[in-house]
Amino acid sequence: MKRIILILICFISNTYAQKNVDYFGSINNIALSEGKANSRLFTNENASSASSNFDITYYRCEWKVDPAVRYITGQVTSYFKITSPADSISFDLLDSLTVDSVKQRDKTLSFGHLNNTITINFDVTEAAGILDSVTIYYRGAPPNNGLGSFVNSVHHSIPIIWTLSEPFGSRDWWPCKNGLDDKADSIDVIITNPSQYSAASNGLRQSETISGPDKITHWKHRYPIATYLVCMAVTNYTELNDSVLIGNTMLPMQTLCYPESVNAFKTNTPSILGTMQYFSSVFGDYPFIKEKYGHVQFGWNGGQEHQTSTFIVSPKEVLMAHELAHHWFGNKITCRSWEDIWLNEGFATYLSVMDYERKNPQMVDTNRQHENNFITSLPGGSVWVDDTTNVSRIFDSRLSYFKGSHILLMLRWKLGDSIFFKGIRQYLNDPSLSYGFAKTEDLRRNLEAVSGINLEQFFKDWFYGQGYPSYNVEWTQIGNGYVKIKMSQATSHPSVGFFALPVALQFKNATQEKTIVVDNTSNGEIFFEDIGFTADTVIIDPKIWLTTKNNISNKVSDDIPGKNIVQVFPNPFINGFYLYLHNFTEQNGRIKIFNMQGQLLFQKNIIINGSFYSEIKLPPFPPGVYFLKIVAGNKFSFIKKILKQ
Repeated sequence: MKRIILILICFISNTYAQKNVDYFGSINNIALSEGKANSRLFTNENASSASSNFDITYYRCEWKVDPAVRYITGQVTSYFKITSPADSISFDLLDSLTVDSVKQRDKTLSFGHLNNTITINFDVTEAAGILDSVTIYYRGAPPNNGLGSFVNSVHHSIPIIWTLSEPFGSRDWWPCKNGLDDKADSIDVIITNPSQYSAASNGLRQSETISGPDKITHWKHRYPIATYLVCMAVTNYTELNDSVLIGNTMLPMQTLCYPESVNAFKTNTPSILGTMQYFSSVFGDYPFIKEKYGHVQFGWNGGQEHQTSTFIVSPKEVLMAHELAHHWFGNKITCRSWEDIWLNEGFATYLSVMDYERKNPQMVDTNRQHENNFITSLPGGSVWVDDTTNVSRIFDSRLSYFKGSHILLMLRWKLGDSIFFKGIRQYLNDPSLSYGFAKTEDLRRNLEAVSGINLEQFFKDWFYGQGYPSYNVEWTQIGNGYVKIKMSQATSHPSVGFFALPVALQFKNATQEKTIVVDNTSNGEIFFEDIGFTADTVIIDPKIWLTTKNNISNKVSDDIPGKNIVQVFPNPFINGFYLYLHNFTEQNGRIKIFNMQGQLLFQKNIIINGSFYSEIKLPPFPPGVYFLKIVAGNKFSFIKKILKQ
C-alpha cells in the first residue's frame, strides 16, 4: 500500500540527476505514505481477536454495493478446519456493521457481536479435524478511518468504491480472520452493483451478467491469499487486455482503468511486461502464473499489491515495478509479523531498484548515494519494527523500505550474486514458506543453507541493531606495489559496537587504479595488499554497496625516527609470508626460522639498504608454531612468533 505525497528533495539538477530525483522521490513517497492508509493505533499487533481454534480454507464473498453510496450488504461463507475441539469460533468484524444472522448448512446459529468480534456458537462441540463452514450475513456503512479501508469517492464526477485493507483494515468491511497467521487456500468473490459500472477483484473473472438493474460479476482466485490482499473496486471501468510470455506460458495482463486514463495506461503498461519477464528470470516464474496479472485504477494517490489485481492511481514505471515485485515478496511469501514488514517492503523496494538500475545503468552510483544519504540521515532506528501497534512505525520509509532494501544490497555484496540469488530463490520455494508466511529467521536460514556462511551477526547488527558505521582507513605505501591498511570504524548508535563487513577500497593515482576487498572483522584490523603501483588516493566503498556515512581515508608515513619497523604478513601463513623491514641503517641481514625445539629449519641472507620488502617462500613445514629471527648487521636482533596453518 503506497501513497504519493509531494515532498521537497534537494538534489543536483543536471539531466541524469533530475531523472534520479524522479526515481528516488517516487520510491520515497511510495514508502512515506504506507502508514497513511490507516492512522489508528491498535492494542495488538494483528488487530485481530479471531479465535485460533480453526484454520481458514476458503472464503466465498458475496457483496452488493453502489459506488454512489457508502454502504455494503454482504454474505461471507467461510470454510474451515477445526484444529482443537470447539464449541464456538470467532471472526473479526467492526461493531459498526450489523450482523443479521449466521447460518451453518441452512441452520441459524446463535452469535454475539462485541468488541469487533463475532463469536459463533455451535449446537454441538466440533472435534479437531472436522471440515465445516458458516455463512455470515451483514450490512452497514464501513467506518471512514483515516484514509480508510473502504472508500467511496468520485473520479471525473463518476462514483467509485474501492478497498485497501493493509495492515488492519479487512475487518472494517468484511468478516474474516484479520491477522497474519492464516491464509485462505482460495476465494470466490461475487459482486452485485448497478449495471452501468464494472467490478474488479482477485483472480480470473468467471462471468459478468445483467440481472434487472444490476450487474453480477464473479471472480475466482485459486491461490492461498492473506486477508489484507482481498480486494474490491467498482466504477465505470474501461478494460484493456494484453499478454506477456513467461517461460512457456502466455500470461494475461488485464487493466481496468478510468475512461479518461486509457491513453496513459495504453502507453505505459507495456513497460511492466518487460519487468515481469525480468523478475521471472531472476526469482522464478510469476507466482500466480495460472491466472493473470492486472492493474485496477483507484482513487488513492499510490498503489496496493492486491493479489493478481494491483490497485494503482496511475501507470508510473517505478510504482508499477514496486507493486509487481510484491507478488513474489509479500504475496507469495507474506511476513508473519508486522515486525518483519521489510520482508514485504524492503524486497519490493530493492526489486524496483534492480529494475531501475537495469534500465538506467548510468544512474546506479548516484541513486545508491541518494538512498544511502536518506538511510543515514538519522543515527538510529532498526529495520525490526519495535512497535507493531503503530502503523506509521510499521511503514517507516527510511527503515522498512530503504534500509530494508539495503540489507539485501549488502547481503548480495557479502555473498556474491550467484549465492545471493540462489539463496533468495530457495527462500521463495521453501515448502514451509511458499504461499505462506515467513519471519526474518526463515530468510536467514535459507541464505545460510545455500552459502554455508553463518549470518547470525549480520542480521543481529543490520536487522535488530540500529545505525551504521563510519570508516577511518589509514594506509601506508610499502615499496612500489604494496600497501598496509588499518581499518577502523565508529558506529552511529550504541546498539552495535562494530559492523563486520567486506569493504571495497579503490586505490588510485593519475593513471592507474585498483579495487581490492578486505574482510573487515574487527576494529583496528591490519591488512597488507599488493596493488601493483604507487597510489595517492583511496576511495572507500566506491560502488556504494554498504550503508555508511562520513568515511575518511588518510595516507600515513611509517617513518618513525629512531624506530625499526618489522612486519610479517599474513600470520598465520600457509606456504610463506611477506616480510617488511623499514627504518634500518644496516646494509645486510639474515632471516632464520626455528621450531619449538630450537632447531634451525630455514635461513636466508638479505640486503636491507634501509628497507626490505619481499615474499619469503618456505619449504614444506608441518602446521604449528615457529619463531622468526631477524639479524641486521651486528646491532639488531628481532624474534617473532609465527604460525603455520
